[in-house]
Amino acid sequence: MPRRVTSSTPIRAAITQELRTLANPERAAQQQAYMKSTMPYAGLTAPTLRSVSKAVFKAHPLEDASIWQSTIEDLWRNAEVRELRYCAIDLLLVPRYRKLWLTPERLGLIREMIETGAWWDFVDNLASNAVGDLLRRYPDTMFPELTQWARDPHLWVRRTAILAQLKFNTHTNQTFLFEAIEGSIDDRDFFARKAIGWALRQYSRTAPDAVIDYIERNKSRLSPLSKREGLRILVKQGMTDGSA
Repeated sequence: MPRRVTSSTPIRAAITQELRTLANPERAAQQQAYMKSTMPYAGLTAPTLRSVSKAVFKAHPLEDASIWQSTIEDLWRNAEVRELRYCAIDLLLVPRYRKLWLTPERLGLIREMIETGAWWDFVDNLASNAVGDLLRRYPDTMFPELTQWARDPHLWVRRTAILAQLKFNTHTNQTFLFEAIEGSIDDRDFFARKAIGWALRQYSRTAPDAVIDYIERNKSRLSPLSKREGLRILVKQGMTDGSA
């Protein structure tokens, strides 16, 4: 693992040392190939990495929001391996910090992570957990912001808007969901189409008739992938034949 001369927060220094100790070059190469990542991996399994980050966060408690944010920025911006960026997201979502300090003021940081991460392993976690949590707690601020994100030129910003309500179930704002999809409905990119299908599939658990109706009304515009994914559960349940 290459070393850098940049200064490091205690948390990044501690996690980096653990990654060097636990590195598995063979697994790292496989992970990098699977994720099509230009950034290398250390080669830790997900459970091992979670154990490392949990232990380090416990050993280095953070005193205030500014230190918390600067530590996240350090982990993210100075990552030598992809695991450090996973740890940055983990730190963002630590319950005791998240409850106190994850506010709309962090949207700039989150957007930076979305735009520079620009891949599903980072973005989907940020969308459904960080942005979703903000949307649930600060709807008056977040719905207007995400309405703009839904029309953003950046694919992964738009994907975030589509997936932000992924865990909302009966609390899903249907109007916003369909507006968010509208911003990407004509995008031919796989990840835009997949996000639309995924969001519709999740919402179909709560409002099957609304999803069937939406797909029927937009069948000429939705991609086959989006329609197939959106109707997957309903086809299994026999509520539709999936021919929309």
